[in-house]
Amino acid sequence: MGNGDALRMTFGIIGNAAGLFLFLSPMVTFKRIVTKKSTEQFSVIPYIMTLLNCLLAAWYGLPFITKNNYLVSAINAIGVVIETTYVLIFFVFSPKKEKARILRLLACVTVLFSAVALVSIFAFHKEKHRQLICGFALTIFSIIMYASPLAVMKVVIKTKSVEYMPFLLSLFVFLSAVSWLVYGFIGKDIFILVPNALGSVFGAMQLTLYAIYCKNKGENKKKPTMDGSLENGLTNNSSGLQKSPN
Repeated sequence: MGNGDALRMTFGIIGNAAGLFLFLSPMVTFKRIVTKKSTEQFSVIPYIMTLLNCLLAAWYGLPFITKNNYLVSAINAIGVVIETTYVLIFFVFSPKKEKARILRLLACVTVLFSAVALVSIFAFHKEKHRQLICGFALTIFSIIMYASPLAVMKVVIKTKSVEYMPFLLSLFVFLSAVSWLVYGFIGKDIFILVPNALGSVFGAMQLTLYAIYCKNKGENKKKPTMDGSLENGLTNNSSGLQKSPN
């Protein structure tokens, strides 16, 4: 094994460790949901988007799609299990109308992932073509997912409170993205490099906002409602934003 391969594996292992902590960091949020038997105004969308991204990343790392990316498949396979558990908890404690929405979103995830998987297997016979279609899909949905913190960062700036932007989540988003950015750079894998470069930037932005507003955590009485207006005593609909390490 050359120095480059050893360094790449090292950052892949670091990325796996950071990714595991990243997946587990919302446990405080879900303990709150289970204790209160309510999802309050928390949003399930970040977890469903992360589930889709984990599925695509785990598939992308398989040997018949790309070579020597088993570390990518390993952590994202674990992510699929954890994210599925989170979504199931959301489903159990959501009102009836929200349950129907969750089922529709899960159906979309299933269709999208199945389409990518089936096309990559049956429409393309060369590895480079499979890597291209799967990598392109992974990059697109990773960028969408990594852009999702824009909503919660806007809330933090508006309310001057980080109550719904957990520090550990933001920290492990940054650490995971940076690790996989280096992993993708060493391996010259643009489909891993590009989305994690963006994830590193957004992770750094979240940490910066946290440093600025951490003293105001939970102090503001006015928080945005589902439609973005301000009312007293209502919680923000975007929280627990999560990223898939890939």
